Amino acid sequence: MKRRDFVWTAATGIAGACAAGDEVKRLRVGVIGHTGRGNYGHGIDTMWLGVPETEIVAVADADAGGLAAALKKLKVGNGFADYTAMLKAARPDIAAIGPRHIDQHRDMCLAAISAGVRGIYMEKPFCRSPKEADEIVAACEKSGVKLALAHRNRWNPVLPVIARAIKEEAIGRVLEIRARGKEDQRGGALDLWVLGGHLLNLACFFAGRPVSCTAAVLQDGRPMTKSDIREGDEGTGPLAGNEVHARFETESGLPVFFDSIENAGNKQAGFGLQIVGTKGLFDLRIDADPLAHLVPGSPFQPVKEPRPWVPVSAAGIGRPEPEGDLGRQVMGHLTGARDLIAAIRENRQPLCSATDGRETIEMICAVLESHRQGGQRITWPLKTRENPLALL
Repeated sequence: MKRRDFVWTAATGIAGACAAGDEVKRLRVGVIGHTGRGNYGHGIDTMWLGVPETEIVAVADADAGGLAAALKKLKVGNGFADYTAMLKAARPDIAAIGPRHIDQHRDMCLAAISAGVRGIYMEKPFCRSPKEADEIVAACEKSGVKLALAHRNRWNPVLPVIARAIKEEAIGRVLEIRARGKEDQRGGALDLWVLGGHLLNLACFFAGRPVSCTAAVLQDGRPMTKSDIREGDEGTGPLAGNEVHARFETESGLPVFFDSIENAGNKQAGFGLQIVGTKGLFDLRIDADPLAHLVPGSPFQPVKEPRPWVPVSAAGIGRPEPEGDLGRQVMGHLTGARDLIAAIRENRQPLCSATDGRETIEMICAVLESHRQGGQRITWPLKTRENPLALL
């Protein structure tokens, strides 16, 4: 059994074991949020209420009103204004780091590791720079802490189904992967930071590690300059550009493209990636259920009738989904939580680990660095470990 398939089996297996009895000790979870500065992410607090193999033992939130609301919502009596005090007093096995503002992630991760947690489940994006990512990865490796980053579709069992179908040439020869951000009012560099990571992470699943990047960042149709740089939303650090165009070379030889333009998106489509082949394509939509469809037939040849969009399930292409609530499990982070628990108990890395998080942050910063250097080809590993816009 390949690791991609094993992760899903292990995750569901743990849930079954816990439902059968108390053979497996419940892990203690300490939730870290910050109301008004990223809050608790996309359910990084409430997800544990659906994971019976864990128990929430404490919550930290610097905002008094937010802390009171979280304690009530999570049915916990142990609250702290300071997350370092919470980690020291409650001694959780898992730290759930929720704030979306990523300028807090590095310090929260290092504090949790220093306090002796066994695992971390954290909202994306990972952190603000490759340098911060290096620090977190090194700390995890030294301590043995397992960190899972909430690129939740990496735990979707549909992914290995698509990978096998590609290997069996279901869409012929694969030509490229094309990804577009959500392209709402955050389109461009902010979209790349806060949402593009989902797409880049999935692209690496199919294409392998990036080896180079060339890119352009525009502001209102012209090349972005130093005068456009401001402090970015959601703690991203220096930010500029409402239009991004990037091309990555990967170790498989498959090119990956990422594009985002402010207000060019469509709420009924977009925010996804397409794996384009000579005989069809796979279309993946990050927030949709089902996640993926197969569109058979050459994407370059006109046809008289509309091409079918065939859903892809964990059972295969065009087959009913055997996991009736798969969308809820994936979107609610239940699959990710159970894989983290399995990783802790089996002493292995989660499917979306700290190393994967660093790779995604490097891809984001490679886009900015290529633009900073006039569109030059940037190779891995990145020599610039800071946010490149801080160097303009």
